[in-house]
Amino acid sequence: ARSRTVGELLAPTSPFDKKCGRENWTVAFAPDGSYFAWSQGHRIVKLVPWSQCLQNFLLHGTKNVANSVSTRLARQNSDGGQKNKPCEHIIDCGDIVWSLAFGSSVPEKQSRCVNIEWHRFKFGQDQLLLATGLNNGRIKIWDVYTGKLLLNLMDHTEVVRDLTFAPDGSLILVSASRDKTLRVWDLKDDGNMMKVLRGHQNWVYGCAFSPDSSLLCSVGASKAVFLWDMDKYSMIRKLEGHHNDVVACEFSPDGALLATASYDTRVYVWDPHLGVILMEFGHLFPPPTPIFAGGANDRWVRSVSFSHDGLHIASLADDKMVRFWRIDEEYPVQVAPLNNGLCCTFSTDGSVLAAGQDGSVYFWATPRQVSSLQHLCRMAIRRVMPTSQVKNLPIPSKVVEFLCYRI
Repeated sequence: ARSRTVGELLAPTSPFDKKCGRENWTVAFAPDGSYFAWSQGHRIVKLVPWSQCLQNFLLHGTKNVANSVSTRLARQNSDGGQKNKPCEHIIDCGDIVWSLAFGSSVPEKQSRCVNIEWHRFKFGQDQLLLATGLNNGRIKIWDVYTGKLLLNLMDHTEVVRDLTFAPDGSLILVSASRDKTLRVWDLKDDGNMMKVLRGHQNWVYGCAFSPDSSLLCSVGASKAVFLWDMDKYSMIRKLEGHHNDVVACEFSPDGALLATASYDTRVYVWDPHLGVILMEFGHLFPPPTPIFAGGANDRWVRSVSFSHDGLHIASLADDKMVRFWRIDEEYPVQVAPLNNGLCCTFSTDGSVLAAGQDGSVYFWATPRQVSSLQHLCRMAIRRVMPTSQVKNLPIPSKVVEFLCYRI
């Protein structure tokens, strides 16, 4: 089935605009669904109120030039500039933007920093930050409501390829870089770098927190998939199975599954607690043998995203297709065409998939399905129980298999 197009945000182009540098490497939704951000290329990040964006799609059809609503929105917000009235911002980051991440604050959450006497920033309940990872190794932190630069973090020596905030509201930020390291920053401690995670022998392409913020997955060149304990900042295990560079990863909403995308034309779904592969979604048939796994570069998988219903996964490959998979089916349930796609992510409510390509963004309606009561119960249990505890429950083996996503 073809996915229904919801809309598109097209970056303005000039006649002499260079193609190089216009890549849209990253798209992101705010945790509360209030904002959408994407890298337009040439140093520019665009921040738009998501509800306003959807309204424009409904009013004006699917096409929407990215700069068309900025003046009207700015005028609406010029009187008070209140935080509760979302405002559109165009941010010049000063260098090519490779990664974006939203972070929201929970004031009660204890900071891990030692120095608690004085800080430049007192982040409140309604704080929303945007982190941008740049070509020169810097990470810039922006206030989403005002568009102002708050912090400039400068420890990486190469491209910052990915960023992820801890979902628990602690404003712990992890960055993945081509300098082969991951760095952990505490934004409540004015962006102090707490830890360097070493273990990758080559470029680190991506990183993702588990929903309870206890685990971190990092992926990179040379088939690397690593799991880290974020309480001790130590490596737990390496997941082995891919045959080429691994470029994207994401946990399921209950933390029981981990999806990884690789240039070996496959998406694997793992049990991160055991390190075993539960499902394989192939993008080339027949699948390439390990010795030729790096050769099918027209089928490289670029990005993967887990839906918030825990049942669907989206993948984006170089064969000009976006695919929607169900975790219990072998073939895609929906597809959509997209040339030169580089990144994709589900909206906060899971109803829309955003995919980036050459400065522009395209949106599709996602497969909608009412989750079974069985699946909802499984997710509720798996949010609080790792696989080892589930296996020790005094319940029938079939139920254990279902809870471990083996049925």
